[in-house]
Amino acid sequence: MDLAEALTVFFERNQFTVDTVHDGLSAYEYARMDSYDAIILDIMMPKMDGIEVLRRLRAENNKTPIMMLTAKSQKDDRITGFDAGADDYLPKPFETDELLSRVRAILRRREQYAPSLMQYADLSLSPVSDTLSCTTGLSARLSGREYQVMELFMHSPKTVLSADTIMERVWGWDSDAEINVVWVHISNLRKKLKAIGSRVSIKANRGLGYILEEDND
Repeated sequence: MDLAEALTVFFERNQFTVDTVHDGLSAYEYARMDSYDAIILDIMMPKMDGIEVLRRLRAENNKTPIMMLTAKSQKDDRITGFDAGADDYLPKPFETDELLSRVRAILRRREQYAPSLMQYADLSLSPVSDTLSCTTGLSARLSGREYQVMELFMHSPKTVLSADTIMERVWGWDSDAEINVVWVHISNLRKKLKAIGSRVSIKANRGLGYILEEDND
């Protein structure tokens, strides 16, 4: 078992929900598509190193707390990481208890990094109450998976997301769930958008996927 897989098991046993990738390009794409409480990056990754991932995210004003893991422990390497926008830096080898303690510390500060609401058009999505609200004054409570699917759309409105992409980002690439679970959750979200009177809808783009956009009529 490699380090990423071992840490995934460790964090899941400590009641964290984890997305795991094995190269820097995937890490960058995941961080852009989803809203995370914290990100852990290894500096030495294929396709794109952790420092470059960090620099790109900070250049795009992504303020998610980011911890760097690396075998490099020289002072210059730590300075490079912090100058690029890292919130913490842990050289390998390390004790998992120390990693957990540091992650919990940056999570306690997450309120200063992320907005409390995601907004698009007449919609607001609350991460605190898992509630989707409309300027009509109506709101709907979302299930855990419904919230994750809606969050994905709200993070990239007017962008076509394939069913496979939604499946991978919400349920995970190794999930036993069937692809029709995506269709079911989108159907439920459509009903809730209609129930709260939103002008926003999730439209099917035949052969490509789904898109969240505001109706102009």
